[in-house]
Amino acid sequence: MEKTVAEIEKGEDLVRVMLRDFKGRQYVDARIYYMSETGEWLPTKKGLSLAPDMAKKVAEHILEAVAEVGSREK
Repeated sequence: MEKTVAEIEKGEDLVRVMLRDFKGRQYVDARIYYMSETGEWLPTKKGLSLAPDMAKKVAEHILEAVAEVGSREK
């Protein structure tokens, strides 16, 4: 299974969040893509591929960090 969950523009690049299967296991993949000369989005080596339980922990801590940055900006 491969399913795109979100695509987020980042300047001229794209951050794509996907669900993927690899060797019978599910992963959450967040990766930066670039536009090739042929007009096709291609993946870079910049990204993460995490098991769902690890992705959940990382997401929780990213939200904590965002909240802390938000409180510092006030």
